[in-house]
Amino acid sequence: MFAIYKRELTGYFTSTLGYIFMAVFLALSGAIVWFSTFFSATTSFGNYFFIMIFFFIILIPILTMRLLSEERRTKTEQILLTAPVSLFNIIFAKFLAALTLFETTFLISLLNLIPVSRYGTVNTAEVISNFIGVSCIAMSLIAIGLFISSLTESQFIAAIGSIAVILGILLVGVFSSSITNDFVRVFVKWFSILDRFVNFRYGIFDISSIVYYISISAIFIFLTVRVYEKRRWA
Repeated sequence: MFAIYKRELTGYFTSTLGYIFMAVFLALSGAIVWFSTFFSATTSFGNYFFIMIFFFIILIPILTMRLLSEERRTKTEQILLTAPVSLFNIIFAKFLAALTLFETTFLISLLNLIPVSRYGTVNTAEVISNFIGVSCIAMSLIAIGLFISSLTESQFIAAIGSIAVILGILLVGVFSSSITNDFVRVFVKWFSILDRFVNFRYGIFDISSIVYYISISAIFIFLTVRVYEKRRWA
């Protein structure tokens, strides 16, 4: 498992994909920090983290589009399917590699907080809770992107599919409050990734939401394993 994890993580930097992801992430992060703090004359980072989530529509597909589709296109998935490693370990190693690159870049982006802290007091609890919440959302979306990548051999189709699904998931959260039917609104809000981020945004550590995000990740990792189990015995 570690060998696959290491190979995937290294693969991001033997191609340009890892550099593109980090460059786009850090550029957007810097611009959003300026807009949400300096431009708004506040040291609160709640808006920064919330806005950043919407750029995952582009950022997460960059991370996940090649994870499994590339293996299928180059026919190297046959090596994985016959390797003396469980399918879960293979899929989970790829998931961890993408999550590691995301978290590393996310941590680097927090250097943007330093200039802001020179002009006011930064609420550390708010930053930590937002960081955890955004990380959990990213974890869920990476698992979803990984699943979509397992369904096709085209990186382009995997990217477009992930963009469409992530966009839909986030729009459900945005418009859930405008649903007039009480039952439907409550049902949609329960499944909304964004609605469960609200507590983190205001500095509240929400364990139930963390369990929810982990569950979403586990479900899509399980579905990805099932896709490959079916392919192995086909």
